[in-house]
Amino acid sequence: KKKLKISGRELASVPAQVFGLDQLQVLEMSPERESCLRYRIELLPREISHLRNLTCLYVDSNNLKKIPAEIGTLSHLERLTLSNNSLSSLPPEIGALQRLHSLHLANNSLTELPAPLCQLGSLTFLDVSDNKIGTIPSSIRHLEKLETLLLLFNSLESLPEDVCLLRNLHTLWLGNNHLRSLPATFGELVNLDWGYNYCSCNFEGNPLESPPPEVCSRGPEEIRDYFLSFRRT
Repeated sequence: KKKLKISGRELASVPAQVFGLDQLQVLEMSPERESCLRYRIELLPREISHLRNLTCLYVDSNNLKKIPAEIGTLSHLERLTLSNNSLSSLPPEIGALQRLHSLHLANNSLTELPAPLCQLGSLTFLDVSDNKIGTIPSSIRHLEKLETLLLLFNSLESLPEDVCLLRNLHTLWLGNNHLRSLPATFGELVNLDWGYNYCSCNFEGNPLESPPPEVCSRGPEEIRDYFLSFRRT
């Protein structure tokens, strides 16, 4: 078997037999597409390290409280979904997943991201919405291939200049934080897909003062011109 989906309203643990499937590539233990809203797995066993060929691991909507350090041994992992759990931290070893390009962490209890996470050079999609993150580490600048960054419903009071170095960003959602200002270099995010719907970079729910909301709604170029006008004066 290369792909396995385990489902059940009463699913509370990972069956031990799974860890003998050393050729397994896709393991899904998430009710995301089912009528049941949440399973009950609280622990991802250390034996997950036996599944060295995993490329996709889906464990959304469980009750996970901790991710073992052994997650870092899954060197082929490309997609990891952990949204809608009870995680308060991530192991530093997650930074070893150099092939990871999609990581979902929405709706947990995270307060910060481990620095090694920002060394995942292949990551293109990072969703940490609805966590209560208050700071973004400066090492996020190393995510050079990052295209999508979702930071909605957190506790951000400022957006670090380092985010403006992520020149491949196409989508950046910042709604419902505590942002009062944006970095003067925000206009350097030239690849943001602003479009006409003002949804590529969502600022709603922030007490923005500089630049004012009406400037933000026009796009990065206008934001850049706003700050340049102060430099001229």
